Amino acid sequence: MRTTPEDVGLSGSRLYKIDHLTSRYIEEGRLAGTITLVARRGEVVHFSCQGRMDVEADKEMEEDTIFRIYSMTKPITSVALMMLYEDGHFQLDCPVSRYIPGFKHLKVHTPDGLVDTEREMTIRDLLTHTSGLTYGFMNATPVDAMYRAEGVEQASDLEEMMEKLSDMPLLFTPGSRWSYSVATDVCGYLVQKISDTPFDEFLKEQIFEPLEMVDTGFTVPADQVHRFAANYQHTEEGGFRLIDSPEASVYLKPRGLLSGGGGLVSTAADYNRFAQMLLGRGEYEGTRILGRKTIELMTMNHLPNNGDLTSMGQAVFSETPYDGIGFGLGFSVMLDPAKAQILGSPGEFAWGGAASTYFFVDPAEELVVMLLTQLMPSSAYPIRRELRVLAYQSLIHDDKEA
Repeated sequence: MRTTPEDVGLSGSRLYKIDHLTSRYIEEGRLAGTITLVARRGEVVHFSCQGRMDVEADKEMEEDTIFRIYSMTKPITSVALMMLYEDGHFQLDCPVSRYIPGFKHLKVHTPDGLVDTEREMTIRDLLTHTSGLTYGFMNATPVDAMYRAEGVEQASDLEEMMEKLSDMPLLFTPGSRWSYSVATDVCGYLVQKISDTPFDEFLKEQIFEPLEMVDTGFTVPADQVHRFAANYQHTEEGGFRLIDSPEASVYLKPRGLLSGGGGLVSTAADYNRFAQMLLGRGEYEGTRILGRKTIELMTMNHLPNNGDLTSMGQAVFSETPYDGIGFGLGFSVMLDPAKAQILGSPGEFAWGGAASTYFFVDPAEELVVMLLTQLMPSSAYPIRRELRVLAYQSLIHDDKEA
């Protein structure tokens, strides 16, 4: 018998408000198509496909559509690195220079020139985006410009990226501020270096195959291109234009740079299995990926003095708001819904991707919510926050009620 929303404490009629939201975006020509998913207590009770996966080819969105998940790769990479932590290879306060010697004497860029860091970058700094690294596309600092000039994010492979980063200054002393960055690409390199296994093979053998994430990887197989969504760019007029067609996409070819920060493709079904593993504190359907205490540690706030992102300095682009939101080891963490001015639960964790994809896990409510679409940039519309409200307003019983 199929589980109904009411069986797990959700209102089916209220869940339909999610479809009203996404259909409005599609009818107004702001999004091509969407998949939304809501699961509670391990049961998927809302799985809706709307619009088109490829407007030019007039192909409707399907449940097994493959998406570029971009920065939703980051939680997966963070889990992979923490698997090696559990194997005893390093501690969180281990200097990154143990594995990347060129990071030993990195400098901090200041208006007066380069200065020494107050301490070395640690692995925890990478996982929490407090490393002092940045992204070239930020276009906010001279260091961002250096990244663009040296092609840091266009490196041929992870080894070349680490070589380029070894010659780049930092934005700040590690641990002193928060800045979204290529840090998770460095985490991917560490997975490869410590395990002595190519990064893509490690993910496949240690995470994707055990969790049966059959469509997740760095490339789309040629015989599956018909399931691959087109990617679009938001236009000033409020519409969208094609920027990556499925048939000509770089994702059809082997990738040189296996980006742990943004290189994967996946499906709603696959990513739900990953999210359910997180909700299950490291285990899903009898397969354990991480220990319970490791997941608890990853989803705690690791910012100094239990502060939020606002307390960590100047707000720049990221895949989450700043007020009332902390950061763990690979995820944003809800600290204070009132301060964040949004429905939610303390301890809920989340992340999104550059093409407007998004997921969050609420352990208190045993809830997983996901949005998959393909529109860049992710800041074009507030649909993530709107989806959160509509998911939470559908709750009619708490986690203790039948």
